[in-house]
Amino acid sequence: MMDYKENYKSWLESEIVDIRTKEELKAIADDQKEIEDRFYKNLSFGTGGLRGVMGAGTNRMNVYTVRKATQGLAEEILSHGKEFAEKGVVIAYDSRNNSENFAYECSKVLCANGIKTYIFDSLRPTPELSFAVRYLGCGRGIVITASHNPKEYNGYKVYGQDGGQIAPETAEVILGFIDKINIFDDVKTVDKPDNILIGDEVDRAYIAAVKAQSCKTAIPDDFKAVYTPLHGSGNLLVRRILSEIGVKNVFTVPEQELPDGDFPTVNSPNPENSEAFDIAVQYAAKQNADIVFGTDPDSDRIGVVVRNAAGEYIVLNGNQTGCLLCEYILRKSKQNGILPQDGAVIKTIVTTETVRAIAQTYGVETIDVLTGFKFIGDKIKGFEKQGRAERFIFGLEESYGYLKGTYARDKDAVVAAMLICEAAADYKARGMTLYEGLQDIYEKYGYSVEKLKTITLKGIDGAEQINKLMNRFRNEKLPIDTVKKLDYLEGIDGLPKSDVLKFFTPDGWFAVRPSGTEPKIKFYFGAQGSSKEEAQAVLEKLLAVVEDL
Repeated sequence: MMDYKENYKSWLESEIVDIRTKEELKAIADDQKEIEDRFYKNLSFGTGGLRGVMGAGTNRMNVYTVRKATQGLAEEILSHGKEFAEKGVVIAYDSRNNSENFAYECSKVLCANGIKTYIFDSLRPTPELSFAVRYLGCGRGIVITASHNPKEYNGYKVYGQDGGQIAPETAEVILGFIDKINIFDDVKTVDKPDNILIGDEVDRAYIAAVKAQSCKTAIPDDFKAVYTPLHGSGNLLVRRILSEIGVKNVFTVPEQELPDGDFPTVNSPNPENSEAFDIAVQYAAKQNADIVFGTDPDSDRIGVVVRNAAGEYIVLNGNQTGCLLCEYILRKSKQNGILPQDGAVIKTIVTTETVRAIAQTYGVETIDVLTGFKFIGDKIKGFEKQGRAERFIFGLEESYGYLKGTYARDKDAVVAAMLICEAAADYKARGMTLYEGLQDIYEKYGYSVEKLKTITLKGIDGAEQINKLMNRFRNEKLPIDTVKKLDYLEGIDGLPKSDVLKFFTPDGWFAVRPSGTEPKIKFYFGAQGSSKEEAQAVLEKLLAVVEDL
């Protein structure tokens, strides 16, 4: 196995590497640290596929790492036989720099391997790719996106024939094929791929499937919404679904409306960051809007801003939006007589416990899964295998991801945009804002506050520090009164083993896990109390203990 210096040299000397890439590599010739970071390993292929900073090198997102991953995927597809290969692969991409280019590089490799390839005629949301896999009867799907990561990143996600992100065991098989491939010598490609372009037909079917999830709330003529696509792929389809359910007054933030991979108006195109809504809120104040919301570049996450009784705009976190959506969907389902007796809400283990209390009131089970929406998708697939797909009512994760319905196997900001507007209109008809609706939920189910703390530790040293932190929390006695500790590496409640720890205290909890897509370690906190102040005090105590550690 070559070390990073040999890898670097092989790229400079390869006849396949283009001149522009070689110039980029020559420019860092005197920076050994940078060379090492780019070449000390291959960009890891996990259950989320690839994700990394764009640039030249084996540990970067570029046409060569994308081609290699796709060659490995092609060989995995071919291993299932000719019939499976003929099902084909559907490819989608978002607004990031190089996304369209990477998507077409994927198609060149797949076509060179004799695999039928569908590709969207322009950028599309990730959840539509999830829908399209099953709609077209494909064996696999690829979406080129780094979701809500900073502009330097791009990614490559693989979907199975069920429309969900590939399972860990499938990812391992694909990785096995990838690891045997020489990045230059073993990759097949063609200059002119025989792609099947798709577009409007799939759009219409997808929008119909989203609209079927409506809770049938009438939208008042004076209801106003401000929407920002954050330079991403959500603009056309989000506005289309809102028009179809009767939202007449939608103001799209002009500075953030058009796709732009540089995301010039935000530090990061992430609806989890409140600053992403600064421009939208200014417009909302001028428009006297009832609600503000924004979607990330691949339109699978949504952030929401609501107005309180004083007319101030308050940015909700992912748990708060999830609670509002959960209560709204369950209440309307019961009113409409469609709430299944054995229905289930599925949430991740780091998502607010208030959802469990809400579901319990409606006689609905709450099922916990590991972090990552693919695990919610797996549960939906399990219900379908049992012939009980209708059991699934709502899925959510604290990181701003939501899904109603089984038409997709991933979080969907398009359906969430429709439902949050309906919920706001529902409260408006009762003379309330969404903010007041949230306070009602807290008064009924108890006050809860949650917080996410993230530490970024880049490079080889950073990875070692993250491992040390995980070992410390896993093995040392903590200076806090814990009533229960869950180590998901041991496999809990039938869940796959995962490097996550969760600690419960008498009136709160916290969890710690390394990010699967970025050089970060994440700490999640939740606290309950009879008042907001009491819950906040518990949270501050938990934060202080963990920060000391």
